[in-house]
Amino acid sequence: MSVVLSVLAAAIFAYILIYYSLFRGSRFKSSATLKGKTAIVTGSNTGIGKATALDLARRGARVILACRNKEKAEAAVYDIRRESGNSAVVYMLLDLASLKSVRNFAETFLKSEPRLDLLINNAGLITCGKTEDGFGMAFGVNHLGHFLLTMLLLDRLKEAEHSRIVNVSALLHRLGSVDFNLLNTQKDLVTGQSSWHAFRAYCHSKLCNVLFTRELANCLEGTNVTCYCLHPGVIATEIGRYMGLGWQKLLFFPMSKLFFLDTEAGAQTTLYCALQEGLEPLSGRYFSSCGLQNVSALGRDDALARKLWEVSERLCGLS
Repeated sequence: MSVVLSVLAAAIFAYILIYYSLFRGSRFKSSATLKGKTAIVTGSNTGIGKATALDLARRGARVILACRNKEKAEAAVYDIRRESGNSAVVYMLLDLASLKSVRNFAETFLKSEPRLDLLINNAGLITCGKTEDGFGMAFGVNHLGHFLLTMLLLDRLKEAEHSRIVNVSALLHRLGSVDFNLLNTQKDLVTGQSSWHAFRAYCHSKLCNVLFTRELANCLEGTNVTCYCLHPGVIATEIGRYMGLGWQKLLFFPMSKLFFLDTEAGAQTTLYCALQEGLEPLSGRYFSSCGLQNVSALGRDDALARKLWEVSERLCGLS
């Protein structure tokens, strides 16, 4: 019995050590208020997007939940209004898998909202399939839809005294690459539709987030707009809800309950990038656990970042 208890104690100790050293993450502490400011958070009807929107609402911001699913978004609006006491939380339809929807969202927003201070490109997914425009789903939603959205809202962001763009990337960008030949021929960054290809496509799309942020910072130099990208931590969210029903989910969900951050903890680095004072000299950089981090070698490739920008402009019909 003593051996069993010793093993159990050791296992519990190991779990606590691993959780607090690798998974728990840092907390962002700030009393910043956002009264009179407007924020857009994509993918904010659930997960870290919803937690981010709630925090911004508690600080007094007008918060636009930019989401595809109307029913879930309206439920999130109700929750956030109730928990924050802020009635200036609204839903606007945005389907990042449709460039037409992105354009419609931007048009509606620009007609109805006089200012924009924070654009938080949070939405992301791991799945196979194609977007409405024929792009791979991960590339189309995680990168291209957000690229177009940012470009269409950039002038409004520039009108604010100080504004920020925050792109939620991931540590898995380190496993990513960008194959422009595939993009030109397949409109995707992978060649297949298996779960493995979906995972690889996600990694590639997260590298695109890093490269986009890097080139965007170059383009915004000298303006009042800055941009940042981040790894939110390993989060227990619905990001894998489009996975198949096989062994991936059987492995993923127990692990998420044991080790992954909850959504509030997962939103901390997003909030840090959005609200921390004095980050302006670090525009274009990558953060994790509320601190500056290095990116992969490909993530530092300025030529690659510029080429991705030019290709993205062409694919979105901006050039």
